[in-house]
Amino acid sequence: MEGLNPHSVLVTGSNRGIGLEMVKQLAKKVNPPKWIFATCRDPEGPRSQVCRRDLKNLAAQRQEVVIIPLNITDPSSIKSAVTMVTERLNGSGLNLLINNAGVACRDSKIETQTPEDMAEVYKTNVIGTMMISQAFLPLLRKASQDSPKKGMSCSKASIVNMSSYAGSITEVYLWQYGWVVPYRCSKAALNMLTRCLSLAFTEEEILCVTLHPGWVVTDMGGNTAELTVDSSVAAILNLLSRLSEKENGTFLNWEGKILPW
Repeated sequence: MEGLNPHSVLVTGSNRGIGLEMVKQLAKKVNPPKWIFATCRDPEGPRSQVCRRDLKNLAAQRQEVVIIPLNITDPSSIKSAVTMVTERLNGSGLNLLINNAGVACRDSKIETQTPEDMAEVYKTNVIGTMMISQAFLPLLRKASQDSPKKGMSCSKASIVNMSSYAGSITEVYLWQYGWVVPYRCSKAALNMLTRCLSLAFTEEEILCVTLHPGWVVTDMGGNTAELTVDSSVAAILNLLSRLSEKENGTFLNWEGKILPW
């Protein structure tokens, strides 16, 4: 993981689960980023007990951790977050954007699936990720342009989208455990969004990948999952330290294995 040396990182959905653990492990590095922007929807709200307790305690202990309020589906919230991050960076770019925020859905048979549930999941998992990537693109471009390094890396300029193997059309991972059709469809769409981002920004040397973190024990993954959150995140950060232009536009698991679309 010491090969991952970004000056600045932004992680969406940092109030719990994988996002919170990413912030924790990045802050504990021997050479942590100067800026770790940990975003969550409402740090002060009544639904954010975990965010207040764990993330705020971490920010109080580590000066590099900065909590940024961010609702990834709200354009005004996104604009405010970009302004706050830009001010902190003070002329430098953003090296690593980790689009981790996402939602699942209550499982339902296809015949009873509602349009409202499908639209709500897409709004966060696909449209929200697209808007965040668009909004922070100027800072990512700045980081890439200012870097003396050739090629692509997560220490230079990168968008990492947290997807799921459940979005693989080839494998339809864990179907027997739950259909969760809106979630699966949204992750398949997110994978295509990542592929499009990778093609659009290749010449600017902004690395774009989509990752499956494994079936992780979190509020979303449940208690019967296969991986602990700390082991998943440790493997992911190790993987990010090794990524280059060879992996641009690919769908990988937490260990670096290429997954079928």
